[in-house]
Amino acid sequence: MMQLPPLSLYVHIPWCEQKCPYCDFNSHGRKGPIPQQQYIDALLEDLEGDLDGVQGRQLHSIFIGGGTPSLIDSDQIARLLEGVQNRVGFGADTEITMEANPGTLEAGRFEGYRRAGVNRLSIGVQSFQPQKLLRLGRIHDDKQAHAAIEAATSAGFERINIDLMHGLPQQSTEDALFDLKQAIAHNTVHLSWYQLTIEPNTQFASKPPTLPDEEVQWQIFEQGRQLLLDAGYQQYEISAWAKPGYRCDHNLNYWRFGDYLGIGCGAHGKLSLPAERRIMRTTKVRHPKGYLDPERRYLDSDTNVARDDMALEYYMNRLRLMEPMPLAELSQRTLLTQAQVIDTLSAAQAKGLISIDERQMQLTTLGHRYLNELLGMFLPE
Repeated sequence: MMQLPPLSLYVHIPWCEQKCPYCDFNSHGRKGPIPQQQYIDALLEDLEGDLDGVQGRQLHSIFIGGGTPSLIDSDQIARLLEGVQNRVGFGADTEITMEANPGTLEAGRFEGYRRAGVNRLSIGVQSFQPQKLLRLGRIHDDKQAHAAIEAATSAGFERINIDLMHGLPQQSTEDALFDLKQAIAHNTVHLSWYQLTIEPNTQFASKPPTLPDEEVQWQIFEQGRQLLLDAGYQQYEISAWAKPGYRCDHNLNYWRFGDYLGIGCGAHGKLSLPAERRIMRTTKVRHPKGYLDPERRYLDSDTNVARDDMALEYYMNRLRLMEPMPLAELSQRTLLTQAQVIDTLSAAQAKGLISIDERQMQLTTLGHRYLNELLGMFLPE
């Protein structure tokens, strides 16, 4: 029977200094001062409209993403978090993550974010090589990247993530491993290490750069994987590595098909409504101009997850994780039962894509390699 899962909150800050050529997120290069106070007011008003979805829960985690949240002053972040806590409430150890760009940080700003209540930072480095950063359209250099990580540590942040890309334009295996070694040397507790992909409606899509071929990509992943394991990191998600005890609670809730409110321009939410036997997805108004309009309405759309799509949606999230998956969780997080998917699971097991017993299932090494094929087995007929 479907139950209420943990509840998280995603907060979207849409502005950045300039749009990166690979980015397909809802971000907008700023053309003047950011209306910070007006936007924080709007975020809290937006949250007010979502409070029915809380259903008595406290927040398991908060993630402030963008765009570039570190363009927002720490006193405004403090006002945001105080307003959220007054409306929803935090758990005893609510994880509060904020993304930061090394090119937008001023001296002392990290201390302000920590005082505001942020307890985890995700620093968007992408590369430690100046020529690669320039090609990616980043506004920081390698020195600023190192300085930002050191400043976060000095400010007292224990939980720091470094965002790092591989498979960059004209990147060799040696280049990619250099970046990874630089990140590992900082000894942060979490690394997001993921491959650059060319997304539609980006500058890179209109003028595609030359990316490493498949053989080089495989060498990068295999050698990088060994470097991370040797450094004490554990891979717990397709592109996430953490020291023991430091996995990202917010992302885990996403991949375990938990619930989340989404506030801010273009933010997405997912809410379980057991009493109504449905799962609802929400999307907020995308553009800052519309979001901040005096006649504004924040909700752009709300739709129910179709029953025929529920298995695919669940497994598309859940199979990103390396951990075993309790079989009972399917009926707890969806309107489906194990009996409704057992034929597909049996077929996947016969192909060697998963292992399964009476309590849990888990991807095999082959399943990780052919994940798209496995997910295709859950497509509605």
